Amino acid sequence: MKKLINEPADVVSEALLGIAAAHPELRVDHQNKIIYRGDAPVRGKVGLISGGGSGHEPLHGGFVGTGMLDAACAGEVFTSPVPDQMLEATRSVDGGAGVLHVVKNYTGDVMNFEMAAELAAAETGVEVASVVTDDDVAVQDSLYTAGRRGVGVTVLLEKIAGAAAEQGRSLAEVAEVARKVNARGRSMGMALTSCIVPAAGKPTFELPENEMEIGIGIHGEPGRHRVPFAPARQVAELLLDPILTDLDFTGGDGVIAFVNGMGGTPLIELYLMYHEVARILDKAGVSVARSLVGPYITSLEMAGCSVTLLKVDDDLLRLWDAPVKTPALRWGI
Repeated sequence: MKKLINEPADVVSEALLGIAAAHPELRVDHQNKIIYRGDAPVRGKVGLISGGGSGHEPLHGGFVGTGMLDAACAGEVFTSPVPDQMLEATRSVDGGAGVLHVVKNYTGDVMNFEMAAELAAAETGVEVASVVTDDDVAVQDSLYTAGRRGVGVTVLLEKIAGAAAEQGRSLAEVAEVARKVNARGRSMGMALTSCIVPAAGKPTFELPENEMEIGIGIHGEPGRHRVPFAPARQVAELLLDPILTDLDFTGGDGVIAFVNGMGGTPLIELYLMYHEVARILDKAGVSVARSLVGPYITSLEMAGCSVTLLKVDDDLLRLWDAPVKTPALRWGI
């Protein structure tokens, strides 16, 4: 294992020290491993919090800031945060308008966020709504989930729901926007290599040089099936066919097309993949309204990519275009 770390047990806490040093506009609670926007809580605004296991950066801490999340809870690598973290974050971002929890559909995340919401309501009276993302078309159930996994659409949802909260919409309205995004989004991923969790020191799974894994999750778990290594145009077809079969993306105001890197794939390859994705979408009669390309929800150093499509309308597009200022996503400010 070759990684730029000191001790495996200190990776998350030392990374949080680096985030605090690099982004003084944020506030980091090192004891509870929570990243806050510097002005939280914002009075009269719905607070948005999310979180999950570390190793998916910039998700979620890189999306804390104006127009997106108010706080992100960092678990250990590929391990859910604990309810106490989520409870503390919920208390700290409540500006009087309630708090929305954005939860990826992994068993630990769902259970712990539910517990935190119940504790917040009982102990502080904070009104909490929860939205669970489950956009992965690769598998119905997995080692970590009951139902589909929450993957790439989580990034788009945090941006769009964050913009709705920034506009001053109510908790019910922000939650409705978030649920609409989840219902209209689908994702599929693939891997060329496994990844190495620092505490394990070895690859999560073995993948021969002449094979690739189709339908992987973001925790290094194997995918739907293993197939011979193929050119990018065939990979794009393998990812898009299940997405386009699962939901009709034609008509309306088009889609946001998101090609995501899993952590070890250079941008030159991601843009090449985006070209193949755009070609297939054009042939399928799917109009692209906006695009996003880059490593935004990763799996440590895994080489591979995922594709997410979100069917948009005028409101979702306006919210996507609204100003955002976070370490990993910023425009309009």
